Amino acid sequence: MHIDLLKKLGFSDKDAKVYLSLLVLGPSSVRNLAKSSELNRGSVYESLKWLKEQGLVNFYEQEAKQYFVAENPNKLRELVLRQEESLKEADQRIKTVLPELLSIYDKGGQRPVARYYQNGEVRKILEDVLEKCENSTEREYRVYSDINIREYLYEGFESFSDARIAKNINVKVLAIGSGGELRGLDERKWLDIKNPTPTYTIIYPGNVAFISLDAKGELVGVVVDNEGVFQTQKQIFDRLWKKL
Repeated sequence: MHIDLLKKLGFSDKDAKVYLSLLVLGPSSVRNLAKSSELNRGSVYESLKWLKEQGLVNFYEQEAKQYFVAENPNKLRELVLRQEESLKEADQRIKTVLPELLSIYDKGGQRPVARYYQNGEVRKILEDVLEKCENSTEREYRVYSDINIREYLYEGFESFSDARIAKNINVKVLAIGSGGELRGLDERKWLDIKNPTPTYTIIYPGNVAFISLDAKGELVGVVVDNEGVFQTQKQIFDRLWKKL
């Protein structure tokens, strides 16, 4: 139990064994400490050096021999107080460098992250579209709408278009296949593609979602979370939109 407590103060297992041995034995040579703690002399020397640096151990010489002695255990409280001060200082330094660290984190976050959704989870993609667009200054998303996916996509979320309109979110749709009705705050154009691969693509702030059917005929989705991918797909969509 004492070793676990000391480890919380920064002691290693070896440091704790040597320190507790010193408390029990009193002034001791390295040889006796090694025997008591069941450690080799080299490990004992290393632990004594660390303990001395912490102000918990001292030594003296007698008859050309070196003896080590533990300081009063009250010194452990001083160790705790020093650590508290060190943590306060570290906290202040973290606050200073945090903007720089966040900048590094954001740059690392530019690497694409893919999220996968199965049939019952695809609604989460639609919810994410609404949330991201609502928090974006553009408040708009783009869609390649395939008729084969469209008839399944909003099952369980039939109020999606009403929610979109209520949040004042616009959508541009490039429809693959006939059909599709205008509901408000939406524009639609059609693509004449023969033998398309059924995929419903949503291009929304910072993300691109691909929704298709698996071998069982159930909806599956992949969302690529990356600003660069989003901007590329957005530019391709907008250029195609202008040409139609």
